[in-house]
Amino acid sequence: MDLVLTLDRTAPLPLYQQLAAALREAVLQGRLQPHQPLPSSRRLAQSLQVSRSTVTQSYDQLLSEGYFEARGGSGTFVCAQLPDEYLHSAEMEPQRSRPAELTQLSRLGQTLLADVPLQVADPKGGISFRLSSPDTSQFPIQLWRRLLSRHCQQTSARLNYGPDALGYGPLRAAIADYLRRSRAVQCSAEQVIIVSGSQQGLDLMARLTIDPGDQVALEDPGYLGARRCFASYGAQLQGIPVDAAGLDIEALRHHHQPFKWLYVTPSHQFPTGATLSLSRRLALLQWAQQTGTLILEDDYDSEYRYGDRPIPALQGLDQRSVIYTGTFSKILFPALRIGYLVVPEPWIPLVNRAKWLCDRQAPPLTQSALTDFITEGHFERHIRRMRHRYDQRRQVLVNALKDHLGDRVTILGEKAGIHLMAKIETGLSDQAVIQRAADVGVGVISAQGYYLNAPNRGEFIFGYAQLDAAQIEQGIQQLAQVLKGEITWWSRDVEWHWSI
Repeated sequence: MDLVLTLDRTAPLPLYQQLAAALREAVLQGRLQPHQPLPSSRRLAQSLQVSRSTVTQSYDQLLSEGYFEARGGSGTFVCAQLPDEYLHSAEMEPQRSRPAELTQLSRLGQTLLADVPLQVADPKGGISFRLSSPDTSQFPIQLWRRLLSRHCQQTSARLNYGPDALGYGPLRAAIADYLRRSRAVQCSAEQVIIVSGSQQGLDLMARLTIDPGDQVALEDPGYLGARRCFASYGAQLQGIPVDAAGLDIEALRHHHQPFKWLYVTPSHQFPTGATLSLSRRLALLQWAQQTGTLILEDDYDSEYRYGDRPIPALQGLDQRSVIYTGTFSKILFPALRIGYLVVPEPWIPLVNRAKWLCDRQAPPLTQSALTDFITEGHFERHIRRMRHRYDQRRQVLVNALKDHLGDRVTILGEKAGIHLMAKIETGLSDQAVIQRAADVGVGVISAQGYYLNAPNRGEFIFGYAQLDAAQIEQGIQQLAQVLKGEITWWSRDVEWHWSI
C-alpha cells in the first residue's frame, strides 16, 4: 500500500519524529484502520525517499506508544484497540474543507442540480411490488460463467478496446437477426449500435438533436427516464394522453407546434401496459411523415406477451422516421448494461462519433459472451421459460386483485410485461394507501409520479417478477385488509349520493 505523508526536511524536528506524528495522525483520523497492515520499512523508505532507519525509528516509537503492533513473520499492523490516554490527548477538531462552489455549470448541469427525483423510489416492505425488476434468480448463471470463461481462455484481445465504437460486429449481427425474426424490424447489422442500456441510447439521441426550447412529445403517463433526459437538454415537454389503445393520436394532432421528437412505448406502454393498436400505429407514422417529427420507439417489454399475437414494431413499418431502442436488462439481468439502437443508415457515422466520445463501447468480453448466448439459442430459450413463469405470476396477481378487491379495482395492461397497473377506488389519498400498505409490510407504487400533466388518483403499479405466488397472494390480501374500511366507506358514500 502507498501512504500519502508530508515531511518537512527544513524543519528542526527530526524526520523520524515527523513521520511518527504523521502516522499517528493518520490512525486517529481513520485513514489507517485497526488491523490494517503497514508498508514494510524498506518500501515506505523508498516511497518517502528517506533512510530506512528513519522509518524503523518511527515504527519503534509507535510500537512503544501502542498504536502499532508487530506480528512475527507477518509485519507491522495498526493496533485493534488504541490506548485511551492517547485518544483523549490527541483529540482534535476534524478538518472541514469548504465545499467548492458549483459555478460555471452548463444548462445541463444546472438542470441536474435541481432537486427533482430522477426515478420513483422502490417501495419498502417485506413484500415489495417493485417495478421493472426481473427475476434474476432464474438466470442461467453457470452457463453465463462458462461463456465468459470461454472467451477469457481464447485470447487476451477481449481485455482491450474493441475496434468499433458501435459495438462488437458478431453481436450486432445476432441482434439484427433476432429483431428481424421476432419484431419485424427492418435493419442490417450495420444499423445496430450497442449502448450501455436503453437510457444511454436515449441520451445519445437527445445529445445529437435537442437544442434548448425544442418541443418533444411524450406519453402521459410515461417513462421518467425519457422525460428527465429530454428535459436536461432544455427540451419543452408536451404530454400526450394514453388510453386503452395506447397513445391518443387525435390528441396529438391537436398540437400544432413542431415537435423534434415523439417518444413512445407502443408494444407495452409504460406504465399503463396498453398496446398501441395497428390502426393507431399507421396513423402515427402518417402524422410523423406529415410533420417531419422523429419517433423514438422504445420496445419496452416486447418479449413478454401473454396470449396476444405480437404486433410488428413501428420501425418495421417506417425505417425513415423511427429510431428503435431496446435493452437486455429486463430480459437477462440489469447489471449486464447492454442495450441497442437501430438507426437509419445516414445516422450511422454521426452516432459512431458521438458514441466514441461518450464511452467508446460496452466491454468486449461481455459482448462476446452475449453473442454466444444469443446465437447458440440460450437467449430465446430463456425468454420462453421466463414468459411462462411470469404468466403464472401475472394470473395469480390478477386473480388476487379481483378476489380481494372485487369491483373496486380496474386492471389495466395485464396482457404483457412484468408489471400491471390497477385503479383502486378508495377514499384515501395515494400516499395514505402507500403508508397503510407499508405498515403491514407491503410495498406498492402510485402512478402519480409518472404523469407530466394532472395525475389520476388511485392508480397503482404492481411489479410481480420477483415475487412468488404465495407472496403475491399474501401481499394483495394484506393490502385489501388495510383498505377494507375505506373501500366500504367509499361504497356507502357513492350509494348515498346516487340515492339523492
